[in-house]
Amino acid sequence: MGMNAWIQKNQHLRGNPITMKKVFVFVFFSLLASATLPGQQSQSNQELTFRGVATLSGQAGMIASQVGLEVQPNHPGHNAADVRPAMKGGLALGRQSLRVPTLSGQAVVSPDPGFSGFPGLTHYDQRFANSGNQVSLEPPDQGLCVGNGFVMEAVNLALAVYDSSGTRVSGPAALSPFFGLPPVIDRSTGVRGPFLSDPRCYFDPDMQRWFVSVLEISTDPATGAFTNHSNLHIAVSQSSDPMGSYFLFALDATDDGTNGTPNHTNCPCFGDQPLIGADANGFYVTTNELSLQTNGFNGAQVYAMSKSALAAGTLPPVVHIDAGAISTPDAGGVWYSIQPATSPSHDSQGDAEFFLSALDFFGSLDNRVAVWALTNTSSLKTSSPTVTFKHVVIGSEVYGTPRTNAQQKAGPTPLRDSLGDVDPLEQLASNDDRMNQVVFANGRLWSGVNTVASVGGERRVGIAFFVVKPSLGSSALSASLDDQGYVAVHHEDVLFPSIGVTANGAAAMVFTLSGPDYFPSAAYSPISASAGDVRLASPGIGPEDGSSGYAVSQPNGVSNGGVARWGDYSAAVADGDGNIWIATEYIGQACTDAQYAADTTCGHTRSSLANWGTFIGKLPTCHGADGDGDVAGKNGGSARFHIHENDCNQQQDSEDFSDARSGIDFHSTQVNSVSYDNVAHTVTIAGLGTNNGLPVTFTIVAADSSLVLPGMFSITLSSGYIESGNLLDGNIAVH
Repeated sequence: MGMNAWIQKNQHLRGNPITMKKVFVFVFFSLLASATLPGQQSQSNQELTFRGVATLSGQAGMIASQVGLEVQPNHPGHNAADVRPAMKGGLALGRQSLRVPTLSGQAVVSPDPGFSGFPGLTHYDQRFANSGNQVSLEPPDQGLCVGNGFVMEAVNLALAVYDSSGTRVSGPAALSPFFGLPPVIDRSTGVRGPFLSDPRCYFDPDMQRWFVSVLEISTDPATGAFTNHSNLHIAVSQSSDPMGSYFLFALDATDDGTNGTPNHTNCPCFGDQPLIGADANGFYVTTNELSLQTNGFNGAQVYAMSKSALAAGTLPPVVHIDAGAISTPDAGGVWYSIQPATSPSHDSQGDAEFFLSALDFFGSLDNRVAVWALTNTSSLKTSSPTVTFKHVVIGSEVYGTPRTNAQQKAGPTPLRDSLGDVDPLEQLASNDDRMNQVVFANGRLWSGVNTVASVGGERRVGIAFFVVKPSLGSSALSASLDDQGYVAVHHEDVLFPSIGVTANGAAAMVFTLSGPDYFPSAAYSPISASAGDVRLASPGIGPEDGSSGYAVSQPNGVSNGGVARWGDYSAAVADGDGNIWIATEYIGQACTDAQYAADTTCGHTRSSLANWGTFIGKLPTCHGADGDGDVAGKNGGSARFHIHENDCNQQQDSEDFSDARSGIDFHSTQVNSVSYDNVAHTVTIAGLGTNNGLPVTFTIVAADSSLVLPGMFSITLSSGYIESGNLLDGNIAVH
């Protein structure tokens, strides 16, 4: 490939009214694709802003006032064409030889034993926080982070904190006052404040600190129309208490040459869908840079800074990389949605932060994934960071922008009925196939995308997921696919995946399940070599009935076909105790036309213009055991055993044992109980089976052969047979 031009810009956080010298630094590099940067070429100066200290407490309470302007203005970014200039230019559709994935689909089953959950923030919570000085927004951009016994949820314009049992202990707090900004609208005067969107949160296991981010676009106070300035706001807690004090920082994302920002084409701009990640050294934000004045897209932007400096309330230099200026494998393509990784443990990450991105530059089909690495991140702790940004493209299963939107089960739609019942039953927008949340765990990167799929002969919205193993040599980045697969349900749709992964690699994916037989529901699927059956975490109670899919909310008043905003993403994260927490949008309420006419909040479960909710769940990670080998037979010789136990896919559990000299030929038919001893590194399995075709009960105890050498296996049958011994050969893994 030819030379890829890119920009590394060192920015410095700026103290607000206090006297601090302004420092502006630009560093220009060029690199070969997937190669090391050859060196620094030039520098200049730039700053960011320190905005003070804030807490979640002290806000006004909930007031269900419906008066005044309701709906936040739309902005570009979520449609496929918004971040794919090649689509707008009418260029050829890329990789036309590829075919839509044909899938058999997973079954929909009950949640796993031990699963628990609770309703999270609702549109009512978000709309009426801060004395109702908020606006109606669809969809609920989902943020979730967990640590120190607390769960934090950030959705659109609101934030709440729960204890581990699901009891709300703080909020809903409006994000505008939390970040020291005017309310998005003052209901008493009609004055509009800055537009906020796409909140994210992260709990850092090393620093024991909470990070919250949000996009801001300046507006005309009289009309609410966007003006010519944007920021990325970052709040960092001063302790492990999410309800304590936070340092506030702002990063100017306008990039029009003002305030020391670079002068990018089509700007002033804003950084849409700010995505956050972290490694042992740095905190990272990536955006999709879109014009505030035209339909221009400048590609992904990458920002890197010292997380320890942020946690201390000091002002680190910030490296800014214009990834949109890096050439792509396809003519006309521009890099978009480069997702940085978070990690449940940074022990194995080394001196690098990893990223993933999709390559469907033409909004069609693709079979490639880009793996990125920012190396020498320890230098972010210095006054002059020197990092390198490299990438490699690897082959993958086929995925592509969904051809359809998600359907939903019919039910009561009081808003639709109040508008004259002229709009169709809404569908859920499936957006596109950009890369979703990335997690680095157990030496691997995990993520997923929405995809078109053929399921039982029907075009449906499905999910493709990837498990990538990156490798950094002295100068080169390489990567390989360790696992991949799909999630789909016959006659239904699944969309907006996020994967949570524990430090030892146990994983589960959360998403919305919807279709002709389901109201929009919260669901998840464990991932172990392949995706397990779809677990119905919390079934929806009614259909989506929000204004975003109705003609009255469209700029020209003409129906968009009844496509409601959904997503734009879910969230999943592992805590320090080995649980995976999930959060996604669903519909957790329903009411009749009469109830809505009497009270448009339907008992504080919705607002007049939207009825979305979120669901937060906790699943203990899947345990399992696998083994094959020989132990001594009861009457001499050897006896052969096989065990396969997976808590998250029990249909495939199987235990077998044969001792020819003792006339034993045992096969399990049903597993009734499984217990694990993490100290002794053993698993105990009990259930029903057959010995030479006759029914028996059984108990098997097995010890991990890598931890308890050379491994141990014992079996007890109700027929009276008992045998136990060390492994003669083979192995047993308890995980």
